[in-house]
Amino acid sequence: MSELVAFTTPPSAPAWKRWMVYSPVARIIIYAACFFAVGYAIYHLAEALHLGGKDASPLMRALVGLVLEFVSIMLVYVIAVRLIERRRVSELAPRDLIKNSIVGLIAGFLLLSAMTALVWMMGGYHVLAFDPGAVWLPSLLGIGIATGIAEETICRGVLYRITEEGLGTWWALAISALFFGGAHLWNPNATIWSSLAIAIEAGILLALVYNLTRSLWTVIGLHVAWNFSEGMIFGIPVSGNDVKGFIVSSSTGPDWLTGGKFGIEASAVAVVLSACISAVLLAIAIRRKTIVPPSWVRKRNAPH
Repeated sequence: MSELVAFTTPPSAPAWKRWMVYSPVARIIIYAACFFAVGYAIYHLAEALHLGGKDASPLMRALVGLVLEFVSIMLVYVIAVRLIERRRVSELAPRDLIKNSIVGLIAGFLLLSAMTALVWMMGGYHVLAFDPGAVWLPSLLGIGIATGIAEETICRGVLYRITEEGLGTWWALAISALFFGGAHLWNPNATIWSSLAIAIEAGILLALVYNLTRSLWTVIGLHVAWNFSEGMIFGIPVSGNDVKGFIVSSSTGPDWLTGGKFGIEASAVAVVLSACISAVLLAIAIRRKTIVPPSWVRKRNAPH
């Protein structure tokens, strides 16, 4: 079980440090504060240098956004883990970057392809034309890589991982999924249902992928391919944001089937398919014994 929990409070730590630095709540607050502080500074620096503003090209805005997310989220995460938890950041091990990212990219593409195929077979998705000249690089850098880095580092690297260390896997799954879904409530065309759908289909699924792999590269790759495939390949709105993709598509039918203006992520078809996959992943997790008990249970069962 110890290999599943990345960090445990040093036995010699004084009481004040146990609560104000090492406790799960304290670390989540510290990491969030670091993300905000560095991100705020970089954002205003870019603004002062007139980088990525409204007058900039889509590619420049995407590049600035990618640098912002990488430095203020991923780099800050690595530094904070090294300084506070004093351990090797195994979930972002460089040796796993290529292999695990590729696995995630393939999985994300196949998942979105399966969702789209099911909605198409039920008459809700239609291909109107192909646009080989679609500008794909800004979308890859922006809604793909930058979003994948930021959301997975925050939701799986910080919220899920640290909550699991304290409350165990079951609570970590629920809390991180609800947070992930709720964070999309402010997206264009979002509804309570669309946020709940994202919590079920992506929040739980991505957390279980992390549970089984203990690699942020895998879930980042899956997230990148999910967003890029949805928008640039299949021409479907990405979490409510319109994207001009290689396929020019339209949707017909009830919103429960197509997801409406929010996109296929709000489709009941996507929710059911992802829930089935999550059930399989959960069964694998139980069989492999990667379900982490709460900290007090681990402490009680630890050999003395």
